[in-house]
Amino acid sequence: MIRFLTVFAAFLALAVANPVKAWGFYAHRITASIALENVTPETRAEIDRLLKAAPLLGTPECALETLEDASVWADCVRRDFDRWGYTAAWHYKTAPIDEEYNARQNCSGGACVNGQIERAMNVLSRRELPDNVRLEALAFLVHFTGDIHMPLHSGDKDDRGGNDRETDYGIVPSLNLHWIWDGPMAERAISSARPTLVRRYTAEERAALSGGTPADWGRESWELSRTLVYPIAFDTENPAEADLPEKTALTQEDIVAQLPALRRRVQQAGLRMANLLDEALG
Repeated sequence: MIRFLTVFAAFLALAVANPVKAWGFYAHRITASIALENVTPETRAEIDRLLKAAPLLGTPECALETLEDASVWADCVRRDFDRWGYTAAWHYKTAPIDEEYNARQNCSGGACVNGQIERAMNVLSRRELPDNVRLEALAFLVHFTGDIHMPLHSGDKDDRGGNDRETDYGIVPSLNLHWIWDGPMAERAISSARPTLVRRYTAEERAALSGGTPADWGRESWELSRTLVYPIAFDTENPAEADLPEKTALTQEDIVAQLPALRRRVQQAGLRMANLLDEALG
């Protein structure tokens, strides 16, 4: 028992010290794996061909050998602030949950997640462009398609998408609401899914889970924040009008209640990603 507690404490310390890695190294990569299982053979071959241009991007510290690598490349390169700091605002488009959602608000020049999905899709589709330019667009496309499906990249209650809300996760104290959805809850939702989320989906499943535009996907995430994430986290039916505390806690019941919605968002991200890639590359 003592050994277990020691290992758990070390794991927790590592997780808290590296919060940005949890979603990046699990949920993002899973969405890419789902996409890869559901694209056409022609699209898969074109992805493999474009990945050979990775050395031309000049980011050797950020792996870019597979589509799974591409799904986290945008998070890796923005650590180099001098070269990539300007991309930070591209990862989200938070909108207040007490106002109507507007896909173009807070997105000047397309500098938001839905705007950048559209831009990356347009660049990736242009076959006359050099492979390294299209590969960069591919990496941004797959990453931002994952980001826009995370509810707290869209919904906000004056707290940077939950980043400023100290939240206990079951017995684990003092995380924050955004990171819980990014990290431990995403991992639990994916790893407990039956059947596995990474598989070839039927035409009927794809029809039910995919479709829509990036603006629609952002609105879906905003709606989930407004009707699921904040209400459960703060035990209120109308979080848009409530004065929420800075600290809260998620019980095991709270966590389990949100797993189906989180799984669905991962599936939607992967299948919609597959559709975008087939359209641009197939």
